[in-house]
Amino acid sequence: MAHTLPITKIEEITHNVRQLTFEKPEGFEFKPGQAAEVGIDRDGWRDAHNPFTFTALPEWDELQFTIKIYPDHSGLTEQIGQMSVGDCFIVGDPWGTIEYKGKGTFIAGGAGVTPFIAILRMLRERGELSGHRLIFANKREADIILRDEFDAMPGLEVIYVLSDDDKNGFEHGRIDKAMLERLIGNTDQQFYVCGPDAMVEDINDLLKQMGADPDGLVFEE
Repeated sequence: MAHTLPITKIEEITHNVRQLTFEKPEGFEFKPGQAAEVGIDRDGWRDAHNPFTFTALPEWDELQFTIKIYPDHSGLTEQIGQMSVGDCFIVGDPWGTIEYKGKGTFIAGGAGVTPFIAILRMLRERGELSGHRLIFANKREADIILRDEFDAMPGLEVIYVLSDDDKNGFEHGRIDKAMLERLIGNTDQQFYVCGPDAMVEDINDLLKQMGADPDGLVFEE
């Protein structure tokens, strides 16, 4: 069932990422990590059906999406970048295979961090972040989504990897086997991987080579 929901709040998270908030329909349920197919209530875009991940928590009175805007692409996110409070999303039913299954390491590339936002917020609310790690890859420091929030999460180990910027305090380059071995160590844990398809495939293959249990890899199939 699709819901037409007006935007109640828009926040600029980075130079190209917006956080959009909506009133949650009565009885609407989802799990942290799940997404929904989304269109916008605008001619030509009601059936766009791009998937976006909920970044609110299920117990909140509102829904929230954190979306990377591509203003140079003639697509849905370019349209979303032009939207204002009061404009409407068309939100379908929740779906998705990324859900929390136990303590481990989250590995994200760019906007691929969005399924992990609600999961990490859930663990923060429970006081259960200790022992978890976030490895977050971006091109530049300015691209890091919700950096201040991640840095303030008590007990969460956060490692930022930048492929373009080479700065103190950040890993530099692309996530390869040597980097994973140095940052992770023990592979007897859950791994949550999300990002561009090629990145997810490469990292899953590397983790398996390092001895990770294939059943312990959580990603969007």
